[in-house]
Formats: sequence, C-alpha cells, structure tokens
Amino acid sequence: MDAFIHETSCVDEGARIGAGTRIWHFCHVHGSAVIGENCSLGQNVNVGDHVRIGNGVKLQNNVSVYQGVELEDCVFCGPSMVFTNDLTPRARYPKGAGNYKKTLVRHDATLGANCTIVCGHTVGAFATVAAGAVVTKDVPDHALVAGVPARQIGWVCECGQVLDKDLVCPDCGRHYQIVDSILCERRG
Repeated sequence: MDAFIHETSCVDEGARIGAGTRIWHFCHVHGSAVIGENCSLGQNVNVGDHVRIGNGVKLQNNVSVYQGVELEDCVFCGPSMVFTNDLTPRARYPKGAGNYKKTLVRHDATLGANCTIVCGHTVGAFATVAAGAVVTKDVPDHALVAGVPARQIGWVCECGQVLDKDLVCPDCGRHYQIVDSILCERRG
C-alpha cells in the first residue's frame, strides 16, 4: 500500500515516505526527511530536514519534529508536544544546523500532549512523558516522568500501564525488577 498524502499537505522533493504512512491536512515534510512505514501524521505536522522517523510512529496534531530529532519505531507524540534543537537561540545570531543538539526518542516511548523535550537528551524505550512535562535530562527506559522540570514519579510497563508498588502491571500482569537502577522484566 502506498502512502496517503492529503492534497493540502506539502511533501518536498527528496523526502522518503514509507508504505502505509498517512499524512493528513496541512502538513509539511521537508526534502531530506525520512519517514518509515505505517506512520500517521495528524493535521499541521512539520517534519524538518534530516529528521529520521521510524515505523509505526504517531504524530498527533500540531507537532513539529525539527532537525536534530530522531524518533525510533512506534513512538507516540501527543497533540501539540514540542521538540527543540537549540539551547540558546537568537534570531539575530543563528547557529546553523551543525550546532543543533541531537535528541533521540527510543522505540515505544510516549510523549504526552503539550510536553516539551529540550534538545540534547534521550527519552528511553517504553518511557512515558506526562502531558505538560518539560524534559531537561535523559529519561530512562520504562520511566514515567511528570512536572516542570520533569522528574521520575514511577515506572511503566511495556504495554503502557503504570506499574504498581511491587512493579507488577495491573493490566497485562508482567512482573519487573530493578537491577543496577534499570527496570527489567522478571522471568520465571
């Protein structure tokens, strides 16, 4: 299945769009962007130059993914969440793309509505950033962070549910343990 691109959207020449991806109203995908298969870009999404987006990513309405940001597979970006790529921007003194800070969002992470990911950080696999949070440091795999600045307030299962105090998922029943400050699924 080919990609679907709504007639009001602009996909610049050179952009690579994977099969099954849907690009809805008023989006702009820049020429050197790479978007994987089976992604969904909601209304008014902007994907900048040299951005890499994996397979199965969902960008809700009004999300801009700027140069320097990479999203691995199955990342969810809630409505109007924000990425940055420059820690000290000045209109009068632009630094250029070579000075943008890199941001990596690992596979299966969830970024809540209106959260901000300050550039230069990694959001770990299966992590959840709460709506409205401001991430100013790396977020570990499976961490639940909230607030301004974002602080860890819990752990999240692979399925997306918040783990209970015993590190058990109330939905799917997976059991976890913390080994060397890393959340790991408990086997057997």
